[in-house]
Amino acid sequence: MSTADQTFTLQRFPEKLAVVRLAPGAEIPQWAESSSLFSITATATETSLVCATRSVPTKTPSQKPFTAFAVQGPLDFALTGVLSALLAPLAEAEIPVFTISTFDTDWILVPVAKADDAAEAWRRSGHTVAAAVPVVPEKKRTASKGPSRKSRS
Repeated sequence: MSTADQTFTLQRFPEKLAVVRLAPGAEIPQWAESSSLFSITATATETSLVCATRSVPTKTPSQKPFTAFAVQGPLDFALTGVLSALLAPLAEAEIPVFTISTFDTDWILVPVAKADDAAEAWRRSGHTVAAAVPVVPEKKRTASKGPSRKSRS
């Protein structure tokens, strides 16, 4: 399936994000806070972390702040050209990006200072940009320890 002439809806998230470089095989630090997008990518040569900027230590190698835009999904794995259709308007506007793909969708991070310009470039190209509606993930249910027993007085 091609995305020719297809438009997308992007959700703009309010948190400021950082892209952090950690050593190969690094453990995820306690200061790393999740936000609407929390991503860990590990290769033989590096570990990259996308997280909220608020707790990243000053001397930790990072690029920040970024605004995240998610393509409304889920996207079919057979689709081709999704990122191409969304990145071309940003390239024309000279807006740098950092992208992440998940099972359901694609995320495009742009510098906070360029977020409004990115949204406008997408709108000019026929795409829709809207504020994200926060989703609170369901917490894992703890295993029940059986019925509680009350003592009789």
